[in-house]
Amino acid sequence: MFKNAIVRTPGPNFAEGLTTVDLGQPHFDKVLQQHALYCKALQQCGLQITTLDPDLKFPDSTFVEDTAVLTSRSAILTNPGAQSRAGEVAAITPALSKFFSSIPKIESPGTLDGGDICEAESHFFIGLSHRTNDEGARQLAAFLATEGYTSSCIDVRAMTTILHLKSGISYIGDNTLVVMEEMAALEAFASYNRIVVPVEETYAANCIRVNDRILFAAGYPRTAEQLIANNFHPLLLDMSEFQKMDGGLSCLSLRF
Repeated sequence: MFKNAIVRTPGPNFAEGLTTVDLGQPHFDKVLQQHALYCKALQQCGLQITTLDPDLKFPDSTFVEDTAVLTSRSAILTNPGAQSRAGEVAAITPALSKFFSSIPKIESPGTLDGGDICEAESHFFIGLSHRTNDEGARQLAAFLATEGYTSSCIDVRAMTTILHLKSGISYIGDNTLVVMEEMAALEAFASYNRIVVPVEETYAANCIRVNDRILFAAGYPRTAEQLIANNFHPLLLDMSEFQKMDGGLSCLSLRF
């Protein structure tokens, strides 16, 4: 059960952040509205929220998930693969220090984004991407092993449809993965129940289990129907403005 979440309010320069998609310019008023509803949904799921002020030095900094990988004992600080985001890690460390006493860090030449890390109970899938390299993955695996976790790597560098591993896969409990069609047949996922996201709904693969609910992007009915048929309870949220900046539901909070 999650009890807490850390979020950061988007700044007015949000649209100046990095993106690999061409879906138009985010509308800032709508960005703030969608972020507020996201935070309200976390609260409805029983979480206490720590809300950080906008950080105008880093337009992408509302995507706090990329700055740390959380376990039951540690907050492992990342080393983002995009140089323009490197300072976000130092900026969020004071907030994490209020909750975690163990705060190791991924060191150069390793790079690692939190969006490439999918926790599935005691196992972590580590995405090798254009943001997370082999050395970053090796360091994270070593940290996790000291706490008794296992891990394995999923290489998504040849894929053009997703930026991070968790753009295409989510673990939602009950030995179940929500996974995009392109990755659904990977041997690494063979032991899991799989809700396969059709190609036209790939964005819906990024969803998050928050206690008894699944926070899920609105507008993807086929995948939502599969969740309901498998006895999950989706809570739909409009994510249109964050999608324009490569962001998904998991990106906007650190949950623990």
